[in-house]
Amino acid sequence: MFGIVDRYVLREVTKVFLAIVLTLALIVASMLFLRTLEEVNVGALSVALVFRFLGYQLVRDASSLLPPAFFLAALVTLSRLARDSELIAMHACGLGPARTYRALLLLAVPVAAFTAWFALVLQPWAATGIQDIRMQQKEQAAQIAGLQPGRFYVEQGGEVVVYIGAMDRHRSLGDVFLLDRRGGTNRMVVSEGGVHRLDEGSGDHLVTLTSGHRFDGNPGGAAFMIGDFDAYEIRIRAKERAARARSKRSTVPTSELRIATDLADRVEFEHRLAAPLAIFTLAVLAIPLVAVSPRQSSTGRLALAFLAYFSFFNLQRLAEGWLESGLTPPWLTSQWYQLLILGVVYLALLPDSLWARRVLGRWQRAD
Repeated sequence: MFGIVDRYVLREVTKVFLAIVLTLALIVASMLFLRTLEEVNVGALSVALVFRFLGYQLVRDASSLLPPAFFLAALVTLSRLARDSELIAMHACGLGPARTYRALLLLAVPVAAFTAWFALVLQPWAATGIQDIRMQQKEQAAQIAGLQPGRFYVEQGGEVVVYIGAMDRHRSLGDVFLLDRRGGTNRMVVSEGGVHRLDEGSGDHLVTLTSGHRFDGNPGGAAFMIGDFDAYEIRIRAKERAARARSKRSTVPTSELRIATDLADRVEFEHRLAAPLAIFTLAVLAIPLVAVSPRQSSTGRLALAFLAYFSFFNLQRLAEGWLESGLTPPWLTSQWYQLLILGVVYLALLPDSLWARRVLGRWQRAD
């Protein structure tokens, strides 16, 4: 199934493809890391979640990196083969463009499958993880903001009342008064200081008091217990969290989008399908953009390649926006731009093709 030429082309394209993917991943990772550090700097993200948050972002964006990387790898490799006259030698041996198409498509199949796994499975999973982290940070920020010096903190329907006289930026407390009515017995605690922290797993408030006094007993009763303590910890349960509804379609699993009837859900589903389909389209698009013969204009083909590259991904956004707004009919889908780019490029290169020259020569000889 794989001849010497097939293995050679596959090996060369794969090496360049892996190098481009690694380079793009490093560039994207550095940009995302700087943005993440900015969020940490303004307090919107915990330091402990930096690498987890960064990993989710890289997984989410991976499917959008693979199609352009494959297109560039095919162009760079075929251009190098053409510059070294290897494509001319292959054609002279009877291995025409069909063999090159075959080799690229053999590589495009596993790359497209890998891209589909990222786009259809891992992308919604990563988007859900990013949203969960952001919601968790907002909830914790709101809970921490509830503890302020000089005010009462009331929780669980008035069962727990906390007053804090002072608090510094390290969450150290001073002059704390605590009234706990849970369990049928009132417990009143006064302390000179303490420390407050938030349990990231449960969202509960953990208040640890030091050097204080404790009074247990109910008003009007004779049974009272008075004691001193060096350390006293109380856990204030977080409010029950409502089920988190997915606010973004990017977090909806692909299996649910596939059977959805809403037009916006269909656009999101086709957006995820666009990445693996683009692998095949760009593979077929790259081959005619390479000038095989020295007589062919390499500059014009290079300009056409850049124009096709930018038009391809810009038209994708337009096609999805037009479908969602109803400007294009649903039967047309949002993938029409891929066929359009293919048709335009092949028509633009048709006058310079060997087939067109042969037909034109026959017509001239017939005249």
